[in-house]
Amino acid sequence: MNKKTVRDIDLKGKRVLMRVDFNVPMDGGQVTDDKRIRASLPTIQYVLDQGASLVLMSHLGRPKNGPDPEFSLAPAAKVLAGLLGKAVQMAPDCVGPAVEKLASALKPGEVLMLENTRFHAGEEKNDTGLAKQMAALGQVYVDDAFGSAHRAHASTEGVAHFLPAVSGLLMEQELEYLGRATSNPEHPYIAILGGAKISDKIAVVENLLTKCDKLIIGGGMANTFLAAKGYAMQDSLVEAGSVETAKSIMAKAGAKLLLPVDAVIADKFDAAADSQVVDVDKVPAGWRIMDIGPRSIDAFKAALQGAKLIVWNGPMGVFEMPKFAEGTFAIARLMAASGATTVIGGGDSASAVKKAGVAKQMTHISTGGGASLEFLEGKELPGVAALLDK
Repeated sequence: MNKKTVRDIDLKGKRVLMRVDFNVPMDGGQVTDDKRIRASLPTIQYVLDQGASLVLMSHLGRPKNGPDPEFSLAPAAKVLAGLLGKAVQMAPDCVGPAVEKLASALKPGEVLMLENTRFHAGEEKNDTGLAKQMAALGQVYVDDAFGSAHRAHASTEGVAHFLPAVSGLLMEQELEYLGRATSNPEHPYIAILGGAKISDKIAVVENLLTKCDKLIIGGGMANTFLAAKGYAMQDSLVEAGSVETAKSIMAKAGAKLLLPVDAVIADKFDAAADSQVVDVDKVPAGWRIMDIGPRSIDAFKAALQGAKLIVWNGPMGVFEMPKFAEGTFAIARLMAASGATTVIGGGDSASAVKKAGVAKQMTHISTGGGASLEFLEGKELPGVAALLDK
């Protein structure tokens, strides 16, 4: 990684403004999953251990019209205080004189949590004035919010123009492992893509095909490729507008591209639907593909043999329904047992490896769904581009 990190800068006695991704699920004012808060702990602890004080900022959800108690970061601050075992002060806003006063009063080792950055319309517009006000709260800017790095917002990109800007440890780890998927990967390198839509991932498919040795495609997006082969997909999810694109991708990819050969089908989109396993070219009228079948799992297993690097983004089927989860879980277990460097590209794949009980055996699970997809497309992320080069 060619960006400066928090280790490359002297923090002693400094006030550090740090962008974290505390966009956590809430229910009734309680945090229901603290994974993202825990992911930022190494950087937070490092900054405090260096003798700095810390001002944290994040967005949460999509508040419509300014401040809204439902989208307050106070519950996240409370969880963080518990994890750190020290007080975390909650600011009434993310900018303004009152907040500046609280920030400037911080002593080394103290932590202040700013209120939701999206309470200001200027955040998503990357308003220079708002970014300048945010920058006034610190002397060094640390970006540890990979999940927001693909957005050029005031708190991710704008603020980096007004302070020395470096990456946090989580951001460094994300760029290091996702970077392996897009530049100088180890070979054999197998990429696995799934999820519902091919249109969301055309650029990822095209970019990874130039880097990997084999590209496995499952999930709803495989149906569009199978339709492009001329198979009747019946009631399966197919993106009619992407069939021609799928044809041209297959023509270019040749034997590099692997598609399912059989499928678990259902007579309706329902957890309790009748199901059966058929070859992909024999889906009966009124039925739909819901998961990859056992022969596909075996074929994909063979393709993964001896891999040095495996990158996975998107489930193989409707894994939220137990009857149609086996394909996704099988891929997760195969990766866990592969001995390869395994990189999971956030979102549904991250929750799938967790549900399959193999999350701890993965080399890296990305904290950013949208950001990891854009990175795998080969795009430069604005939140990363704005950081200082080494």
